[in-house]
Amino acid sequence: MVKQKIVIKVSMEGGYSAGYLCCLMKLASMECTTKRSKALKIVVGFCGVISASLDGEDKIVVVGDGVDPVALTRMLRKRMHYAELISVEEKKDEEKEEKKEPTIWPYYYHAMQPYSYVVCS
Repeated sequence: MVKQKIVIKVSMEGGYSAGYLCCLMKLASMECTTKRSKALKIVVGFCGVISASLDGEDKIVVVGDGVDPVALTRMLRKRMHYAELISVEEKKDEEKEEKKEPTIWPYYYHAMQPYSYVVCS
């Protein structure tokens, strides 16, 4: 299968009104980190995901093999209340395959030493 790079924008805001947010400024930063970890747990638990990382504050970059981006976005919408599919592209390997010449193993010739016989009398 082909590796895919999927970029999804996810809301990391708490969803509180302005009055609540002013009262709970200390909880806002902690809630943002919990939302990030919750979103990453959802993405990593999805079938076929190889790696997931945060890009900026609200984008998640997912690299996977045979991942359905629409189903992944739908799952994030269900649990995080807002998710937008930004892009899906084929992941290209950075490693270039070089032509390898076959390995020629040197042949070592060991001359056999004459046996030494011990005569017991």
